[in-house]
Amino acid sequence: MTSVRRHLRVLALAFAVPALGCGTTTTSSTTWGDPGAPVPYPRGGRVESVQEIVQRTEGNPAAGALAGALIGGFLFGRGPGRLFGAGAGAAVGAAASSGVSEARSYQVLVHFDDNTYGMFVYRGYSPFAPGQRVVLTPQGLGAAAGP
Repeated sequence: MTSVRRHLRVLALAFAVPALGCGTTTTSSTTWGDPGAPVPYPRGGRVESVQEIVQRTEGNPAAGALAGALIGGFLFGRGPGRLFGAGAGAAVGAAASSGVSEARSYQVLVHFDDNTYGMFVYRGYSPFAPGQRVVLTPQGLGAAAGP
């Protein structure tokens, strides 16, 4: 019976640990448009604005250490083994959930000559600057030739 209880506690802990949130990143975007709208090519326009979006992911070492300590304490039994397991689990959990990463994207808003707008998203860099003349072709957005 003791073994069954221990396994149930470990199983319950395994489901509870993700709720502690050792690190989170959430990004979502949905765009709907009229798929039947005619698009005459080429379409000239001017870049109205460029918006930089920075998505930053930060780990939570404290939550990772807590989760690791709980798991380590349960897995290593009683007495000194439990203390060792909790300490080792805390160290591993903190290390695994630390760190920072960034991802950048750029939303380029174009005001076309036919008085419509278009939004184009680029990852990592923006190939266009505000005020720049551009042209939309079936291959995508590009710099317009000439002034």
